[in-house]
Order: sequence, then structure tokens, then C-alpha cells
Amino acid sequence: MSNTIEHKGYISSVEYSNEDKCFFGKLEMIDDLVTFEADTVKGLEKNFQDSVDDYLSTCKKLGIEAQKTYKGIFNIRISPKLHKMAYQRALKNNISLNALVGKSLEEYIGH
Repeated sequence: MSNTIEHKGYISSVEYSNEDKCFFGKLEMIDDLVTFEADTVKGLEKNFQDSVDDYLSTCKKLGIEAQKTYKGIFNIRISPKLHKMAYQRALKNNISLNALVGKSLEEYIGH
């Protein structure tokens, strides 16, 4: 079971409020706050899609670029020992540490 939904490359978290008896969500991985809610799953999906479309339309009207959900940049925290080992492997293979991490993720995820 997934607690996310996707539309036009934008991903949202999905939660249920027992107190309010409704589903709600917000767009993830962007700085702007875009939220939506509904009483049914079908309604939630529609309101999510409408929220994404409205966000994109509003950005266009304001002449600003809509934020992308993935920029290709992220920070990780690892042990100093693992950091050293990764750097040594990158040097040995004559690639950057970024390239090593990217290749490792591709192999782990299977792409």
C-alpha cells in the first residue's frame, strides 16, 4: 500500500484524519504549500489533480517557473568510515564521488 499519489510528475503524501473524517494531502518536495482534502478516495484523487493543475496555472499566470519535484541534488549523512571508503573507490575508478553514489543508487534500485 502506498501513501502517495502522482500527477504530472508531482507527488503528494496522503493521510487520513480520524478527527475530521477526511483524507488530506500536500505536494511534496517543493517549497510552495499546496494542499487538498476530500471525504472519499476518488474525491481526493480529483482534488489532488485539480490542485496540481491550479498550481501550474497560477505559476504560469504569475510568470514564475513551477518548482520541479526532483532537482537531482540531495544531501546524505553517512559514517566517516563509509565516506572514506566511497571516496577511495571513486578515486580508484577515476570517477567523482557524485558519480559513484549515482551509479550505486542505479544498481541498488535496478535501473
